[in-house]
Amino acid sequence: MAGTINKVILIGNLGDDVKMHYFDDQNCVGRFPIATSETYTNKTTGEKVTSTDWHNIVVRNGLAKVCEKYLNKGDKIYVEGKLKNRQWEQDGVKRYSTEIQVNEMTMLSNKKNTENTNNQQENQTPSTIATKSIAPEENDDLPF
Repeated sequence: MAGTINKVILIGNLGDDVKMHYFDDQNCVGRFPIATSETYTNKTTGEKVTSTDWHNIVVRNGLAKVCEKYLNKGDKIYVEGKLKNRQWEQDGVKRYSTEIQVNEMTMLSNKKNTENTNNQQENQTPSTIATKSIAPEENDDLPF
């Protein structure tokens, strides 16, 4: 193979709201973590084990503004981008970070369902909340 490829595709849930940093009136960066989980059954004990990985997401300019406006902690999203390693020095200690620089994003949570589910969850016990699932609706009010 003559070339190389650096591509990441993730589907996960936001671990926090989008944190924005504006440079000037046209350039900005949004950052947020997403969690991806994998569940498997331990062969020795027979119990289900869930393993969660956290990913640092970076979005820029127009996509960052869309994320800031429409995304909230807990929302499910699909992202495509590339891995980027950063290095800096803080208080004489070298720090490292691996980020996903996103160039494509699709929101998978439906705001109407999320709001309805949140209202219903206020009157439920934690065990009944865990068994609820959000079914996507076809009519949403998003501009894209």
